[in-house]
Amino acid sequence: MKTLDNLDLAGKRVFIRVDFNVPLDKQGNVKDDLRIRAVLPSIRKVLESGGKVVLASHLGRPKGKPVPEFSLKPVSDYLSKLLCLPVKLAPDCIGDEVRRMAAELGKGEILLLENLRFHAEEEKDDEAFSRELASLADVYVNDAFAVSHRAHASVHGITRFVPVCAAGYQMAKEIKYFNEAMETPAKPLAIIIGGAKVSTKIGVLEHLVSKADYLLIGGAMANTFLKAQGKEVGKSLVEDEHMETAARFLKKAAEQGVKVYLPVDAVVATSLESCGDVRQVSVDKVPPDVQILDVGSGTVEVFEKVLGNCPTIVWNGPLGAFEYPPFNKSTFALAEYLGKSKALTVIGGGDSAAAVKQAKVDDKVSYVSTGGGAFLEMMEGLKLPGIAALEACESRS
Repeated sequence: MKTLDNLDLAGKRVFIRVDFNVPLDKQGNVKDDLRIRAVLPSIRKVLESGGKVVLASHLGRPKGKPVPEFSLKPVSDYLSKLLCLPVKLAPDCIGDEVRRMAAELGKGEILLLENLRFHAEEEKDDEAFSRELASLADVYVNDAFAVSHRAHASVHGITRFVPVCAAGYQMAKEIKYFNEAMETPAKPLAIIIGGAKVSTKIGVLEHLVSKADYLLIGGAMANTFLKAQGKEVGKSLVEDEHMETAARFLKKAAEQGVKVYLPVDAVVATSLESCGDVRQVSVDKVPPDVQILDVGSGTVEVFEKVLGNCPTIVWNGPLGAFEYPPFNKSTFALAEYLGKSKALTVIGGGDSAAAVKQAKVDDKVSYVSTGGGAFLEMMEGLKLPGIAALEACESRS
């Protein structure tokens, strides 16, 4: 697919789908600007090439109608400060006034459309809505990897009505690092999978059997695997209906020569709020009246020993309930280890991205993805609608 470097942008209105769905505090200030800063190179490229920038994003879940608290006004103000340029905020993302503002843009000027999801047609990939958005553009650029697993109008439908489509720099970087880690990795490849539920990641695990040399499983989802092996897990979160699935997966991995590592010890307590009875036990000796809320230090040691032999490491999902200290120790220990590793270390967005940031190693690992769900779907071997749309646009040109 084309990238910004392949395009003549001078004098063109360049519609860039960005992901400015960033957290705001109670005063409406941007709390985390990772996704905003990620697309600055694409915006600057268009401006420096004499183009005109039309930015489009969603924020929050307004459910198809205007909701003042989900206005992109705080983001336009923040972006203006980052770029040291005025960023105009349109009153809507479609309509006569928006078309007028886009038509009157001068070279080097920026217009940010109001929240796309103030219209239900955005999430429905509505054709008429897609055409309206396309009317604002001479060139379409997708630099919103984090929403590219959604077939929405601004990600998918619009590409059918704009003659030139391309990937932004952030999108291209996401694809590059994913391919380097997952499609053409230096071997052996170790993949760490955590999180709460087997049901949300079994498709990923089954796909990874054909990719990984080592699979390291943590988080609450490991409980289901442990119980499937006949171990006591007390009152821990378990998906009993997926125990058979877990057992089948372990058998399949063994048949294909993929080594799976499960926790050897666990940090347990009666509840997330109960810090007085927190203790570490072997997974063979979990009391029946407690919950497993983190993997233990022994498990971290085992994981690190395995990872020490791997030039490529991918991590998606925390090892414990890291939002609740003291059940964050293993996740932070892993993050710190990866920050010191000389391997290619790719962090798969979501909670893992938050963990490496909180551990202050986000600038030490090789790459932190901006997309949680999108990254996970690519790990499952699925083609993202946003990427497929860019490829289809390229084939038509």
